[in-house]
Amino acid sequence: MKVTKSEFVISAVGPDQYPTDALPEVALAGRSNVGKSSLINRMLARKNLARTSSTPGKTQQLNYYRANDDLYLVDFPGYGYAKVSKTLRAAFGEMIEKYLLNRDELKLVLLVVDLRHPPSKDDIIMYDWLQYYNRDVCVVATKADKIPRSRWQKHIKIVKETLGFKPHHSMVMFSSETGLGKDELWSIIESYTNYAEMDEASSEDVNESFLGDQGQE
Repeated sequence: MKVTKSEFVISAVGPDQYPTDALPEVALAGRSNVGKSSLINRMLARKNLARTSSTPGKTQQLNYYRANDDLYLVDFPGYGYAKVSKTLRAAFGEMIEKYLLNRDELKLVLLVVDLRHPPSKDDIIMYDWLQYYNRDVCVVATKADKIPRSRWQKHIKIVKETLGFKPHHSMVMFSSETGLGKDELWSIIESYTNYAEMDEASSEDVNESFLGDQGQE
């Protein structure tokens, strides 16, 4: 997928603020400071569209980013940051759970983990939770550029074993710095959002319009 247009749309805290245009949605879940904002910027070809921060726990809503007027990337609040109050963490959890359970437009969840380290307990809980509720998931292992290429497979193996990774799920090794994994991840997203079908239908509409105009001449 070639992104020619991208924009931040809304920071939502509940269903009444979610977009109503019925575009497919792909959510990003992961611990605080795992690199979700950098991943979004790389995927949408915008340097600072999603604001990165050195302060974990900054994202406190569901942040919607639209790509090509065709789909949304939805950034979740990061989990596992101790300095966020228990009350706030509970509110985040309830907001995310309601979204994951009830949002019909949600087609895929990207579980973002740090390739350099074994997945955390919270990563494992999230992965198990998504499986339990039968949500489609793709594990994205970020910061691959921080590890020598010769050790990539060793770290991927650790990630899979720690999560209890299921073969029917997808996994992508990713680097926001180099763009590694970007095209592969877009291909996976397209397969879950039927983007190719939408694009083909759009082309057919254009052709029909063209042929209709020709017939009127």
